[in-house]
Amino acid sequence: MHQSFLRFADALYMKVAILLALASIVAYWAYDPLEPHNGGTWLGYTLGTVGAALIVWLTLYGLRKRSYRSRLGTVQGWLSAHVYLGVSLLIIATLHTGFQFGFNIHTLAYALMIAVIASGVWGVVMYVKYPKMVTNNRDNLTRKSIFREISELDRKASLLVEALGSPVDRMMITSIQLFRVGGGVWAQLSGRDSSQMMVPVMSGKKQVWKKVSNTGQRRMLNILAGQVARSRDPRITAVLQELSDVVSTKASLMQKLLKDVRMQGLMEFWLYIHIPLTFALLATLMAHIVSVFYYW
Repeated sequence: MHQSFLRFADALYMKVAILLALASIVAYWAYDPLEPHNGGTWLGYTLGTVGAALIVWLTLYGLRKRSYRSRLGTVQGWLSAHVYLGVSLLIIATLHTGFQFGFNIHTLAYALMIAVIASGVWGVVMYVKYPKMVTNNRDNLTRKSIFREISELDRKASLLVEALGSPVDRMMITSIQLFRVGGGVWAQLSGRDSSQMMVPVMSGKKQVWKKVSNTGQRRMLNILAGQVARSRDPRITAVLQELSDVVSTKASLMQKLLKDVRMQGLMEFWLYIHIPLTFALLATLMAHIVSVFYYW
């Protein structure tokens, strides 16, 4: 389902893009100008016009995607054309330059186009690869239901820990209160677990509570394992073991949640690169066209 836009209408736009690229290559190979190939020849102007028109048309996909009542083709068809014709620009624009590059606005426009295409390809890879991975990772659960299950486990842990007394009860409660998933951009993209908890430590002759990392609930699980090993009361041991099972289940759900947040972030982050680069390309393309007609 997630790959269908690549095969839209029996890969119609892939065929169109290939034909367009091949026509550009044949024309470039057959044309023998009196001077080296460059954007100032009739072929250069032709390829440049085609490339510029494609760039402007490709940017209209964003408008079509949000025009829910539009009848100008399907969004899926526009996306398929956006991908394949966007990639064909690599050949059309490169042949337009005649492989003449320098430190100027023209080469900057070309470099930005390459960056836009590269970020677009990244986006295609994200949307082809990750939706299925997200579904498999969630195991038929939604993100909301995962949070709900974690909340239920926290409630159960809060009840179980009442039978244990201090300091285990406070450590358990603080591990629930300081549970953290997601956060800023880097935290989402890295899938970082910044969960913490409070533990008692000695400061001189006085006991104080210190905040420590509880990544993957490992610190809490280690503390419970130690409590089980030292327990001599079968009833307390049973409570500790049940509590360990609850925290272990929570840790497993946390891993699903962190992976889900990371993959969702990766699927969306590329747009924060692709869209600004596209606007920069449009501005530079306009400067390129104006400078060509003004100076040449």
